Amino acid sequence: MDAIDRTQYSASASLLGYIYQCRLALLETLKRLKSDPNIAVAIETLDDVVFEKDGTPTDVIQVKHHISRKANLTNGSTDLWKTMRIWVDLYKENVTKAGSILCLMTTESAAQNSAAIHLRIENRDIAEAEKILIQTAQTSANDTNKEAYTKFMGLTPEDRVSLLESVYVLDHCPLSEDLQKHLEDALWGFCPRNQLTNFLEYLEGWWITQVVNGLSSSQSKPITGDEFDSRLKLLREQFKSDSLPIHPDVKAANPDLEPFTDWIFSKQLHLIAVSSSRLTRAAKYFYMASEQRSRWVREDLLINSELEKYDDILTEEWSILFDQIQDDIVDPACEDELISSGKKVFEWVEHKADIPIRRSCTDSFITRGSYQMLANQLKVGWHPQFKDRLSSEVEDDQC
Repeated sequence: MDAIDRTQYSASASLLGYIYQCRLALLETLKRLKSDPNIAVAIETLDDVVFEKDGTPTDVIQVKHHISRKANLTNGSTDLWKTMRIWVDLYKENVTKAGSILCLMTTESAAQNSAAIHLRIENRDIAEAEKILIQTAQTSANDTNKEAYTKFMGLTPEDRVSLLESVYVLDHCPLSEDLQKHLEDALWGFCPRNQLTNFLEYLEGWWITQVVNGLSSSQSKPITGDEFDSRLKLLREQFKSDSLPIHPDVKAANPDLEPFTDWIFSKQLHLIAVSSSRLTRAAKYFYMASEQRSRWVREDLLINSELEKYDDILTEEWSILFDQIQDDIVDPACEDELISSGKKVFEWVEHKADIPIRRSCTDSFITRGSYQMLANQLKVGWHPQFKDRLSSEVEDDQC
């Protein structure tokens, strides 16, 4: 039996193209933000990428990504004519205004003596481009482009020239594998050079979230220059030596907490009879802190044994309060008093334990979640007898 060619069912090229489109939009936003903080960008609205100002499109960009570099942006190119068809519609509907730019950004190279060559930024020749496009539309037998040919030829000569004056072809754009370097170059100066890759990862995490939110909304919501600038400033602060970055998808996490039901930190909370909502919140903090701490380790953002030292500080601060509260216990045999004592310790973790891992890394879930991680190892606890009651379960887990 012949092996199935699974590539014929693969959507990898489309997915790669969409990821490329989002990353290229990020790169173009970084470039434009330097000179115009009032820009806004939308993905998949009028076109692949649209920059606007005061609600009016200024740059309408069609992105064409190909796996390898090809010199096939010819006069009959489907990429070119599909794009032209969209732009003719926008022009006829008066969506784009005078001064708007219609840009085809492609990884391909414009063929020699083609219309695309004459529509590039350098050595533009609108009259020659129009002449070549008219000739192509009148003589080409390409059925795929037929609708685009008809729409283009349906414009008056004046409108064709007016449309083409707005059209720019940016060929030979970076391939997907080259975008990383271009993005890191655009971010040079925002963080230490050896952290550019991590800085970009955190920025892209936020960027993709914004793009998805925009696509999910019933009404298009562009990403504003102010929002983008604020994120850059926040990340720049987080990548300073006295802070650490918080990944946006960690802060937005909504994990399945059911698996944590039988974990030691949950049993610690059952010992002091906290409400289910407080237990759920503690489990979420446990997950968030665990995930963010793991990322810091993987991204090599921590200084020598920094997490271990931080946990030692947390443990020391806990032990001071734990001992003080235990000294106030009148009847060690009274379970209600023991529970009340444990709740006081846990309430301190919930509301008063302000112990950042670095001075400017102030997200409270790091401290609260780290305490749950320590509680899971029985290094800290709430009930005065937590070790006696749960140590055997820790030993069983280690067997």
